[in-house]
Amino acid sequence: MRLSTVILPIDRWHEGGRRKWRHAEELGFHTAYTYDHLSWRAFRDGPWFGAVPTLTAAAAVTERLRLGTLVTSPNFRHPVTLAKDLITLDDVSGGRITLGIGAGGNGFDATALGQEAWTPKERADRFGEFVPLLDRLLTEDAVTERGTFYAADEARNVPGCVQRPRLPFAVAATGPRGMRLAARYGQGWVTTGDPKLYENGTPEQSVAALAGQIEKLGKACAETGRDVADLDKILLTGFTPDRNRPLESVDAFVDFAGRHRELGFTEIVVHWPIPDSDFAADQAVFESIATEALTRLG
Repeated sequence: MRLSTVILPIDRWHEGGRRKWRHAEELGFHTAYTYDHLSWRAFRDGPWFGAVPTLTAAAAVTERLRLGTLVTSPNFRHPVTLAKDLITLDDVSGGRITLGIGAGGNGFDATALGQEAWTPKERADRFGEFVPLLDRLLTEDAVTERGTFYAADEARNVPGCVQRPRLPFAVAATGPRGMRLAARYGQGWVTTGDPKLYENGTPEQSVAALAGQIEKLGKACAETGRDVADLDKILLTGFTPDRNRPLESVDAFVDFAGRHRELGFTEIVVHWPIPDSDFAADQAVFESIATEALTRLG
C-alpha cells in the first residue's frame, strides 16, 4: 500500500506553499496531489490558486515526489488545452505526473464560465467524450476529431509525454459509465466512498459500499478484457463516515488503512492539515502517520 497526500492550493507560494510541497517529499509520501478547481466549498472566499501552475512550481522544488490532480474535470477544461498543459508539466517534472480525472459536479466550477450547470447525464456524456479525446491528444502527434461536445483540428502535441505512452490517468468513478472509462483508459481508479453515507452512515456501511464499488470495477474490467488487479485503487479520505478520525493517531490510521487494504485499495490519500476547517488535524500526528504508518501496517 502507498500513502499520499493532497495539498489544497490555498497558500501563497512564498508564504508556506513551497514549504509544504518540499516537506511532503521529505516525509516520504508517494504522491502529493492538489484539487483542480476555480474555487471550492468553504474556501471560496479565501485564497485559492490554479492547479497546473501550482504543480509546475512543486515540480521545480522536488525531485522524487510524484505529483498530480485529484481531480481535474471537464467543468472548465478543454481536452486540447489541457493536453498541452499536461505534456509541459510532465516534461518539467521529469515524468512524475498523474492525472486524476472525473466527471465534475455542481460546485462553483460548474457555472463559473457563465454556463448553466450540466445535468448528471450531460456530465457523464461529456466525460465519456473528454477522456478518449484526451487519451489521443497525449499519445498522438496530431489529432483531428469532431465530437458532440469537443473537437480538435490538427492539434499538435510534439514531443508528447516523458512517460510513455502517456502520463497515467486515475479515473474517479462510481457509476457504470465512469467505471467503464476507468477500466479502458485508467492506470488507476479513484473513489471518495459513497456520498450518501457521509452524514449518517457508519464506517462498517462505508466499507461494504466500497467493496461493492470495487466489485463493479472488476466487472467493468472483465467486460474490457482487463485484469482489475492492473489498476491502482485509490481512496481519497475525509469523505466517508470516518471523516478525519483516521488522523487522530497512528493506531487509528493503521486500523483504517488495514481495513481498506483488505478490500483491495493500493493507495490511501490524506489531506494535509488545515486548521479551522474540515481537514483540521494535529500536524505532529499527521507527520508520524506519514513516516511510521506503512511500516506498522506491514
